[in-house]
Amino acid sequence: MKNSGICPKCGSNNVVRVPDNGRYASSNSIYTTRATLFGKIPVIRYVCCSCGYVENWVERPDELERISQQFG
Repeated sequence: MKNSGICPKCGSNNVVRVPDNGRYASSNSIYTTRATLFGKIPVIRYVCCSCGYVENWVERPDELERISQQFG
């Protein structure tokens, strides 16, 4: 959904991006350190508003590298 804007389940283009700005998706973050403010990596959600399907994405390559170093 992130790349195509189309829901893979129902084919709808009624897809919205829900950012992790501390208000809407704060519990959906990945933490790479015990100091949560410094190690927080946001997980961005894409939601199909037609069927309810949700995808989660880490969008920045540097954040993917931090996850790989911590958990890989």
